[in-house]
Amino acid sequence: MTDRHGETAEAVLRWAEKTPDAPALWWNGNATTYRELADETAAARVRLAEHLPAGATLAVLDAKAPRTVATVLACLVSGRPALLPPPTLPRDHLAAVTAEAGCGYTLAGDTVTALTPQPGDARKHVVPPGTGFILTTSGSTGTPKAVPLPHDGVDAFTRWAADAFGITEGTPVLNYAPLNFDLCLLDVWTTLAHGGQVVLVDPAVAASGPRLLGLLRAHRIEVVQAVPLFYALISAAARAEGGGPLETVRHAVFTGDVMAEQPLADLTALAPGARLYNVYGCTETNDSLIHEVDRDRPLPSPPPLGRPLPGVRVRLRDFEGRLVTGRGELEVSTPFQSTGYPDRRRTAEKFITDPADGSDEGVRWFRTGDLVEADADGVLRLVGRLDHQVKIRGVAVNTAGVEQVILDHPDVVEAGVTTLPDPVEGRRLVAVVRLERDSTATSLDLKRHCSDRLPRGSVPATLVPVREPLPRTSTGKVDRQALAAFCPAASRGPATSVGTRS
Repeated sequence: MTDRHGETAEAVLRWAEKTPDAPALWWNGNATTYRELADETAAARVRLAEHLPAGATLAVLDAKAPRTVATVLACLVSGRPALLPPPTLPRDHLAAVTAEAGCGYTLAGDTVTALTPQPGDARKHVVPPGTGFILTTSGSTGTPKAVPLPHDGVDAFTRWAADAFGITEGTPVLNYAPLNFDLCLLDVWTTLAHGGQVVLVDPAVAASGPRLLGLLRAHRIEVVQAVPLFYALISAAARAEGGGPLETVRHAVFTGDVMAEQPLADLTALAPGARLYNVYGCTETNDSLIHEVDRDRPLPSPPPLGRPLPGVRVRLRDFEGRLVTGRGELEVSTPFQSTGYPDRRRTAEKFITDPADGSDEGVRWFRTGDLVEADADGVLRLVGRLDHQVKIRGVAVNTAGVEQVILDHPDVVEAGVTTLPDPVEGRRLVAVVRLERDSTATSLDLKRHCSDRLPRGSVPATLVPVREPLPRTSTGKVDRQALAAFCPAASRGPATSVGTRS
């Protein structure tokens, strides 16, 4: 038996009693049964008890693998909050995040290391009781923030997700995201809590469309959730191989970024029997909005954010701080959300407690930083990020909107837009565009595509076609601060971050 530290973790281990020989995890063709997962979890609990005080927060630094899942599960069932930093997080950012979370220990392999506080670092920020996971924001605009997720919020989410996507005993679910992503609350933890099979994608093959498509076929995947890039990769691989459709996929969820028109059209053909969803959420709130694509109507570009999940509230606030009904910054309150950052100053900037909402403690709202608009039916659509607004020759340009237009080109796989210094105009708009491997499109073709669809001031002055993947932040978004390296040397300078799950 386990100590009571959340229903989700306990539910996973109960499957070791119900179906001990059923596969829980698949990794590079090898299965880990529920019995083996429980045994590995028990061994991890013993190791942690030897080195950590009860309730101590642990930063798990191991790469994605079944053993890492067992280590995190051991933390959850023993009441030790598990901090999951991205594997690529720079050392100084890791130090800052562990300090913010009050984390005094790290684990890499079998080695537990006690962290030595640095001068001025009192590790006074402590996550609240009942914390299960501690994730991090991308840090695209500075040092990442630690985001504690409470057990009861995780439990509420896994109950909703299992019901929404039909995840039950034996259901094969693909996990594409790294373990530090909030997407894993569906892919990994919902699936394990309900007796399904998690097919873990090795990061070494995450950019290989043929390998990803092979996993979907070999494991007869029924539920898949991933960023739009994943769907672009498997669609390109399917066209190249000339194979049949993915008949077993029942639910395909895209999230984390804007789904362009061509990849969405490709997905509808590749998974003809699947229900398709655009899901919107932030690390701090988990999933908040959902839109199911209607296959009988013209495909929207981009798809709407949709409507709130059960128990989720939304509202819009204009630039003057007034609640509005048309267009404004999206604020959300969800049953799954974080308790707030450990650093109260950071919490005060993004979380708002509204005492006028009728409850004794008030309702806590999260300011997403996303500019959205609601149509007459209450369906929400993303306009862009508030921090994506730039001025080019005195005209306001939303770079997320420019990226969306570029992504609608049928040969484009990825796109990132930023600004670079210009000796005449002050700043100039620059786009780095990853093309399909066999594309013959040129920068001139891309500029014509933009000119036909954008106001003149929003057309990038420089478009740089590339074949290699664009750099990404620790949470999988295009790293717009790193795009300057792709531009001609004469154009380079300190780029302004104007990047777009938030």
